[in-house]
Parts: sequence; structure tokens; C-alpha cells
Amino acid sequence: MKPEVPPIAVPAQVSGAGCQLMLRAEPHVLAAVRRFVGARLREWGLEDLRPAAAMCVTELLSNVHKHTANPECALELRRIAQGIRVSVRDTEPSPPVMREPDHMSERGRGLFLLSETATAWGFEVKEGGKEVWFVLNAFPEDTHGA
Repeated sequence: MKPEVPPIAVPAQVSGAGCQLMLRAEPHVLAAVRRFVGARLREWGLEDLRPAAAMCVTELLSNVHKHTANPECALELRRIAQGIRVSVRDTEPSPPVMREPDHMSERGRGLFLLSETATAWGFEVKEGGKEVWFVLNAFPEDTHGA
């Protein structure tokens, strides 16, 4: 079964080993994007990564919504030998800032949780913005990132 493309996203590229969606990072699209990611992981035989991938994708898209002037972004999922590599490219060149979590606050823990969940993560400043990425390994003993 082919993964359903969220009605709020435009598939810019889809292949057996990856896909890219162009979307607006807004709260009402997150559930549809999580379903799309989950369907893609099932297709690749990586359904065990679904909860972690859903949390990490939600965090990256939420950061685009909260911290950029333009919510237009590109979400890319790629099947790699160890698992998956996911990236979000947006138009804001400022790097993401991971804060030490304040357990009394309802905000500010997202990148910390992502860093504790993902095998590896990082960002690159690109022309016209930045790309924030993470890797989830399907095999726990393989902890070397992308």
C-alpha cells in the first residue's frame, strides 16, 4: 500500500528509498505528516522506528512553526543502511538552540528530547536557510550516525 500524501503537502520527490514533501509547518498538519512518516516506515520494514520518528519530526516541524518567519519547508525521509535519515529544510539561517530542559516549563525541551532519542542529529546552514537532520538506527548496536 502506497503511503497517503498529506493533503497539506506536495510530494516533490518520491522513490523507493526516499521522499521529499514541501509543506507549511503548521500545527494542523502535524498529524497527517506523522501518518505519512509511519506509512513510509512500514513500507520500508522499519515500523519499530515510528514512535521515535514521529516525535522527532514533530519537533523539527514545530520549531519551523515557532522560530521562522516563513512556515514553508521541505521534509525529506531517506532509507539508509542503518535505518532512516530525516531532514527539514527551512528559510531561517539561525541554527537551532538546544537548551537544558527546565522541568517546570511547558516549552523548551524539544531538541533535548530529540538529542536523547535520535542516534545522531545536527544542522547545516544552506543557501537561503538551514537544514536540520536526525538519524534513527534500526539496529541499536550500530550507533554511528549518517
